[in-house]
Amino acid sequence: MAFRLCRLRGISKRLQDVFKMQSRLTTTATLEGGKSKAKMWFAFGALAAGGLATGYILQPTVSAEELELHPPHYPWVHSGLLSSLDHASIRRGYEVYRQVCAACHSMDQLAYRHLVGVAYTEDEMKAIALEAQIEDGPDDDGNMFTRPGKLSDGFPKPYPNEQAARAANLGAYPPDLSLITLARHGGEDYIFSILTGYTDPPAGVDIKDDLYFHPYFPGQSIAMAPALYNEIIEYEDGTPATISQMAKDVCTFLKWAAEPEHDERKRMGLKVMLILGLLTFASYYYKRHKWSVLKSRKIVYRPSPHS
Repeated sequence: MAFRLCRLRGISKRLQDVFKMQSRLTTTATLEGGKSKAKMWFAFGALAAGGLATGYILQPTVSAEELELHPPHYPWVHSGLLSSLDHASIRRGYEVYRQVCAACHSMDQLAYRHLVGVAYTEDEMKAIALEAQIEDGPDDDGNMFTRPGKLSDGFPKPYPNEQAARAANLGAYPPDLSLITLARHGGEDYIFSILTGYTDPPAGVDIKDDLYFHPYFPGQSIAMAPALYNEIIEYEDGTPATISQMAKDVCTFLKWAAEPEHDERKRMGLKVMLILGLLTFASYYYKRHKWSVLKSRKIVYRPSPHS
């Protein structure tokens, strides 16, 4: 009886071992099947993505309206590492802005006093400010009134609000020009290209009414009409007022308006580079001659002759 019980226990143990082995084999097969399926789906996804990318690259149809020219880089005088702004050009650029651009574009960040010592004397700017009529008030009766401008006044706005600006420009809102060279990719290169890049639309490009074709403007349709024409103004210094000259001068003025610290920043950078150069030389001297004693010393054990 005892022998039979021992035999049954041995058979039961063997069956349990067989079941465990079968379970392990089943689990391994399942994992291998999952990995193979994952590899299959990954390969299928890679092939599909490659096919879509190839089809997109080889697509032969390109719409002319989707093309957009990037403005070239012009050799500005102030683009050098140690070059300053041309202040005579700043003065001429302000003339272009005041007589042409100010009819539609504001410059909220500038006041008349900012040009004193930059392109005009104080008396000259006072005379220019007096020509402007500034709305002020209210007075003792609560009414607004107009007065001649003064140095502390900001440049007058062409429109009282955004709605009036859009109504006068067929729904387009003329941007403020105070920081325009920093707000547009390409800076003054982009502004110069906008002012001088008007051309007739190529074949196959339809432009809506009241819009103008412009290859440098996003969408190639711009609501602003060409603002500059040859001799549209007369410079005080007698410089010929060509389109390119006026565009160059107003871009220089807008560059100064966005970065009035331009010249001072470069002067400070030159001083910093000189000081850093002297400090670098002094640091090398100190390291070479002061620390060399510590870095080259040796510790030698010399036994005492009396030991």
